[in-house]
Formats: sequence, C-alpha cells, structure tokens
Amino acid sequence: MWQKLIGTRSSLSLAIVRLVLGLVMFPHGAQKMLGWFGGYGFSGTMGAFTHHMGIPAPLAFLAIAAEFFGGLGLIVGFLSRIAAFGVLTTMVVAVLTAHIHNGFFMNWAGTNKGEGFEYHLLAIAMALAVVIAGAGAPSIDRALNRSGSAAR
Repeated sequence: MWQKLIGTRSSLSLAIVRLVLGLVMFPHGAQKMLGWFGGYGFSGTMGAFTHHMGIPAPLAFLAIAAEFFGGLGLIVGFLSRIAAFGVLTTMVVAVLTAHIHNGFFMNWAGTNKGEGFEYHLLAIAMALAVVIAGAGAPSIDRALNRSGSAAR
C-alpha cells in the first residue's frame, strides 16, 4: 500500500503542477493557521468557520490543515496524493457551500458580493492530477520510492 501511495511517474510537468498548487495553497493555509498574509489566524478562522458558517469544528480544523499542511506537502512532494486529496476536498466543499451562488468568474472589479468558483476549479483539476498520477519528479515521494515502479 505504501508503494501505491508514494509511487509516481518521473514527470517534470506533473511536478510543476504539484509545486504551483502547493505554492498557491500554502499562503491560504498560512492565513488561516498562522495569521500570515493578512489572515485571521487559527482561532479567528475557527471562529468564522464554526460560528458564522456553521461548519462543525472537526471539519473546520481539517479544512485549515488541508490548506496549510497540504500546501507544504505539495511544495516538497511528501505524501502528495494525501495532500492533494485534502486540497481537492476543501475546494469542492468551498465551491458547494460558499462560491457556487456567486457565479463562475472571480470578482475582479469588486462589484459582486462574493467570489465565483473559477479559481477553485483550477485547484480541483490540479489536485486531481496529483491524486491520480503522484508527485512527479523531483519529490520526496519519488526519493522514498526509488524505483518509481508503483505508478506504472
């Protein structure tokens, strides 16, 4: 099972998808977990998720962890399929609970009440590629699975 989890193709393009997804998700997670980049930090985000949005605390914690630790895991390519699955799940839930009613497009002009879901679809597609094919090369997953044969 471990071999299937960390197995990956030696693909530079897949590694680029993984790395960019991680570099985009980590700052979002750092906003929620640490309060970096103008975020509210862990307690503020938990409060917003649980009290204002009605998300149960364990699920709110998982969403924060998926973006923060998932972003880190994707950047270095460690347990990339798990990290990508967490990001994928968080993005699907975000679309269905918060963004679907705002339409497709992002709110570039600031005229809408909220953001659309185009960004989320891109993140979902990128995460799905990593879930299916693995981390690519270079990655910690590939180094741990030296032969790389599990994905073939």
